[in-house]
Amino acid sequence: MAFEALAEAAERWCARTPFQLIAAEETERRMDFYAEPGVSFYVLCPEAACGDNFHVWSESEDCLPFLQLAQDYISSCGKKTLHEILEKVFKSFRPLLGLPDVDDDAFEEYNADAEEEEPEADHQQMGVSQQ
Repeated sequence: MAFEALAEAAERWCARTPFQLIAAEETERRMDFYAEPGVSFYVLCPEAACGDNFHVWSESEDCLPFLQLAQDYISSCGKKTLHEILEKVFKSFRPLLGLPDVDDDAFEEYNADAEEEEPEADHQQMGVSQQ
């Protein structure tokens, strides 16, 4: 897949996670991601013509142990898509992000619930709620 298409896929993935794509370097085929509170990693993308797999890594020693799940997944049998790898990375980093450790589809529900609860939380802070 062309690097531009991979970068677009990464942007779409970021739109539904706390991560931001902070750099996409086509010559190195590298994409850097960041999320608060200081969670960072990068993905090296294989060239379409070669049979290599994606590679994930972090320059943060605090983040490296959490990437093991994603690294194991990449090295398991079969080719993986960038989206599949990013989802594994997201699952790996949930504890660092302060998110519940749940199945992959739950983040969208978690995100929707959090958005629905925000007005309620505002009322509770103003003393409107008597609970």
